Amino acid sequence: MLGIHDFWLFFVSALLLNITPGPDTAYVVARSLQTGWRGGVAATFGISTGCLVHVFGGALGLSALLAASAMAFTVVKWLGAAYLVYIGITMLLSRPSAAKEDSRAERAPASFGAVFWQGALTDVLNPKVALFFLAFLPQFVMADSPHKALAFIALGVTFVFNGVIWLLGVSIVTARTAGRIRQAQRAVQWVNRAIGGCFVYFGVRIAMLQAR
Repeated sequence: MLGIHDFWLFFVSALLLNITPGPDTAYVVARSLQTGWRGGVAATFGISTGCLVHVFGGALGLSALLAASAMAFTVVKWLGAAYLVYIGITMLLSRPSAAKEDSRAERAPASFGAVFWQGALTDVLNPKVALFFLAFLPQFVMADSPHKALAFIALGVTFVFNGVIWLLGVSIVTARTAGRIRQAQRAVQWVNRAIGGCFVYFGVRIAMLQAR
């Protein structure tokens, strides 16, 4: 449908990315600690709104790219596979930083509206988010699909929807177990390493599929 291939691989890798303890999760955790689950929910929808801006913007950019050159689309997919490997290696070598994000957010009390817009603008103004979607989503769109932009949007909306479900769960659990959150830094580091290894695998596998 819409020229999407290997949807199971997309779903698994997207799920792994969504559950990775990164800046978005840290922001939701911090707001949940600060203002309860309602603050976490506001942060979740703010972040998701920012991601959707990049998804639709990426689809428009992809359409323009395809109008210019089909070869350019193939180059983007190769660069995207390399970027996934880079993400994986970065995660393998990363150290936990959630505590810093938590402390910054806790020092800046805000209304639920401000929490929403801060989350949205943080993602909208982050070029790494746009780069990730442009690198990741085209990997699962067939080169001969007549609906590449629609496939890009469908994958992006699926990714964001899964992220919303995950972050809502994080906000509720965080609000109920606030006292234990700061004791999980070592576990976070090992989760990052495990998921980083998965992304290296996904990037290599996608590159091999393209080479056939």
